[in-house]
Amino acid sequence: MDLKTTPLATRMRPELIEEVVGQDHILGPSRSLTRSLETGNLFSILFWGPPGSGKTTIAKLIAKYTSCPFESFSAVLSGVKELREITESAKKTYRYEQKPTILFVDEIHRFNKAQQDAFLPHVESGLIILIGATTQNPSFEIIPPLLSRTRVMTLKALEFKDMTLILNRAIKDKKRGLGDLNIEIEEDALSYIINISHGDARTALNNLESASYFVQPDKNNQRVVNVATVALALDKKPLIYDKNGEEHYNLISALHKSMRGSDPQASIYWLYRMLEAGEDPLFIGRRLIRFASEDIGLANPRALEIALTAYQAWEKVGPPEAELSLAQAVVYLATAPKSNTLYRAEKSVKREIEESGPLGVPLHIRNAPTRLMKEMGYGKGYIYPHDHPESRIRQEYLPGKIREKIFYRPSDRGFEKEIKKRMMHQNEPEDSK
Repeated sequence: MDLKTTPLATRMRPELIEEVVGQDHILGPSRSLTRSLETGNLFSILFWGPPGSGKTTIAKLIAKYTSCPFESFSAVLSGVKELREITESAKKTYRYEQKPTILFVDEIHRFNKAQQDAFLPHVESGLIILIGATTQNPSFEIIPPLLSRTRVMTLKALEFKDMTLILNRAIKDKKRGLGDLNIEIEEDALSYIINISHGDARTALNNLESASYFVQPDKNNQRVVNVATVALALDKKPLIYDKNGEEHYNLISALHKSMRGSDPQASIYWLYRMLEAGEDPLFIGRRLIRFASEDIGLANPRALEIALTAYQAWEKVGPPEAELSLAQAVVYLATAPKSNTLYRAEKSVKREIEESGPLGVPLHIRNAPTRLMKEMGYGKGYIYPHDHPESRIRQEYLPGKIREKIFYRPSDRGFEKEIKKRMMHQNEPEDSK
């Protein structure tokens, strides 16, 4: 490897399993993949995860930790012809050395059904140990026969702390990294690089390398990297944003209040202000879920479903496709009928519990699994609603001390209008029917 011309992301690729970060759920102690490498009992795997999460790195490490021959090709550049050549070579190796060949296929989801079929007999016979890497859900992109012969291992997008470790390692490493450049990177510049890289270690290292070589050494031969120099090096205009400071809270407040005020234009603007500045999209997703219950609630029960779907879309798909899913949710929430009655009910019931303490459950709605409990009156007098018309019958469910309390008062907006009618119907005297 020519370290002078090789990209930093390639030079800093982990050479030991212990150097891999963010994937302890598959490479930690006592995990199946770790045990497999320790014992040499290999199996075919599909690594599913976002870009830059370590799929190729782990595949190469598997080859390093075994004595099996390793072949690699990309589904973008190679096809069945290349696979035939590899399998012929693998047959010779197996005949003379009794060892399977590890075949790493990057972007395996790009192979069509017929191409994927070509793997089956060789994986089935044990001639090839297949390691596939994909950013797409294997359930949709990989044919069932091949899927059933492999184990799917899901890699996570790298978190902020993982990216910090990777970048600092590259800055200090004099052999493979940028240690000889004498770099001093300001904390907000490091955060900026991480935020705009969206959990992709490869992108983050490429951005760090570009910024580091862009900065000229000062009189002390030190390269000081700040947000401005990163922005110039990457030709990006940084937005003023501190994920842990005032602007972070100002922008999320602006988004929340814009949606509460039913303004979709302002709502989508503040959403993209945060996304473009590098805010964690899952943080935004969590706030949308809270908003759906706090400010819309049962006025539109679908609001929570839409918010949850947007959150899951980001988890499963990531950028840039899932940005539009967040935008869809924001516009939907902004234009939905509003009600904070659930939020007020929550505050009211919490206040009541704090004031009245742990009031006892009324005897007639207590569970009575034992004879003693039945003798003590547990469950006595309970009326089974399904034995009555419309499966309803009036009886007490609250402790006697607070039986007249009302915590939830539906509004006249959206679906809550229907809920209000149902509650009024529920409270009508039985003889009025």
